[in-house]
Amino acid sequence: MFGCDCFYWNQVPDFDPPEIESDLPKPFSLPSPIPKWPQGQGFATHRINLGGIEVIKITQFESIWSCKLLKGKSKGVAFYQPTGIPDGFHCLGHYCQSNEQPLRGYVLVARDASAEKDEVGCVHDSTLDSPPLRMPLNYSLIQSVDSQHNGSGYFWLPNPPEGYKAMGIVVTRKPEAPKVEEIRCVRADLTERCETCDLILSPDKTSFQVWSTTPCRKGMFAKGVSVGTFYCGTNSSSDEDCIDIACLKNVDYNLSAMPNLDQIHALIKHYGPTVFFHPDEEFLPSSVQWFFKNGALLYQDGKQKGEPIDYRGSNLPSGGENDGEYWMDLPIDDEAKTYVMKGNMESAELYVHVKPALGGTFTDIAMWIFCPFNGPATLKVGIMTIPMTKIGQHVCDWEHYTLRISNFNGELWQVFFSEHSGGRWVDASELEFIEGSRPVVYSSKHGHASFPHPGMYLQGSSKLGIGVRNDVARSKYYVDSSTKYQLIAAEYLGEGAVTEPCWLLYMREWGPTIMYDSRSEIDKILNLLPFFVRFSVENLFDLFPTELYGEEGPTGPKEKDNWVGDEIC
Repeated sequence: MFGCDCFYWNQVPDFDPPEIESDLPKPFSLPSPIPKWPQGQGFATHRINLGGIEVIKITQFESIWSCKLLKGKSKGVAFYQPTGIPDGFHCLGHYCQSNEQPLRGYVLVARDASAEKDEVGCVHDSTLDSPPLRMPLNYSLIQSVDSQHNGSGYFWLPNPPEGYKAMGIVVTRKPEAPKVEEIRCVRADLTERCETCDLILSPDKTSFQVWSTTPCRKGMFAKGVSVGTFYCGTNSSSDEDCIDIACLKNVDYNLSAMPNLDQIHALIKHYGPTVFFHPDEEFLPSSVQWFFKNGALLYQDGKQKGEPIDYRGSNLPSGGENDGEYWMDLPIDDEAKTYVMKGNMESAELYVHVKPALGGTFTDIAMWIFCPFNGPATLKVGIMTIPMTKIGQHVCDWEHYTLRISNFNGELWQVFFSEHSGGRWVDASELEFIEGSRPVVYSSKHGHASFPHPGMYLQGSSKLGIGVRNDVARSKYYVDSSTKYQLIAAEYLGEGAVTEPCWLLYMREWGPTIMYDSRSEIDKILNLLPFFVRFSVENLFDLFPTELYGEEGPTGPKEKDNWVGDEIC
């Protein structure tokens, strides 16, 4: 038994109860219909040629089996098979998701892209000895699981022919193995290794578990394509070296499904979020040009006097690496410095980098926002809120969020919210929207981290109630990125398609390195606390983010790991 009241191992009932449809999630759709995109290339044509095979994304499913985890605490998970597969295309595996969320997922189905038909409809293939797709030899039963209320679920791993890889698990409600015709395996040279990602099902830490999967290699130049299937096994089998399934590979990496320039602008117009700043925000964004025009200075190591920066950034050193040789700073004059620190909403705009994701089957639209100054942090210690005077502040702040768009139809799939040194992907079904299908992004007070909903987010130990407050709310301060943006890079379009601004090529720090006397700041906090809690609280300060104790000058967008790499899984 799993350790809960709904699972039993290897106990096959002699009945097959009907699916409880009311417990299953309903499909999700965006607030406004997907528009007709400008024509050109293969974007939003519903099919993508990966070289060797052609794939279609299926989002319609038929439930196979579902189960609850803990009685009264969770709606459990459900397993599905894709439906409405076009003629000639084949299933690669089944789909799984939590019942707590709307039905929101996909699996890819595939066909041999090299097959051709003659006048009488016969299929000819030059690689009959090793076609891209082949049926499995048979199946291995990974596990059988019983639910008190919904019968049995059986999990089968396809056993591929030599030189082929299985793409996903097959689920049945009967102990007989599926028919080999129901699934296809893919030739190994058309695949890449994948790894487990989000944990979908975990009754306990030692028993049967289910994960979503993702390619091991991700980023702008990676070729791995997520199939949308799941992996299951015990906790120890989540190690990537033990995964018995693979993902697809775009071997014909011509990125024909990526949007052209007109389509990029149409996507931003339709999906561009509105970024709201906190009503008490003192340090608002501006354009980079406004920052330069209003007295920003470039310093070089060994020279005491800073050089005014040209409004285009043309006198900034370009290329190289962040070697500490150069940095930017605010104007010297106190009045000018205070003016620049507050930013300028009228000039503020989003800086857009468009790049391929997941082997060119998705487009990532990374939208960067610039603030001339990052304000001091606010600490939370239990019920106490303690504003800092210096800790957390630094010159210049770059934050971003990323829209992930499906290249099959141009649908907004997820949004990544950057939160200081981390962040998270949020599915479109969990977003807040404004004016159709444009998401809302909330920027935290002073720190400018991005969040999907208003409220207070604690960076530290939420269990102990100790950390840095990230307060977000709507206000009159906002930037509409669907109209106020500048496209600064889209490398896949080729040289000259998008002109990168001079400042983007500046790879050094956008602010001076600042070190704080954190000990004196901590002592001030401890003196505000009752004596009997001071000792325990002092021991908890290692829970705070390390950036509170000193700030290196931030680097620009192109120096960040996610410029070429992917956001976190």
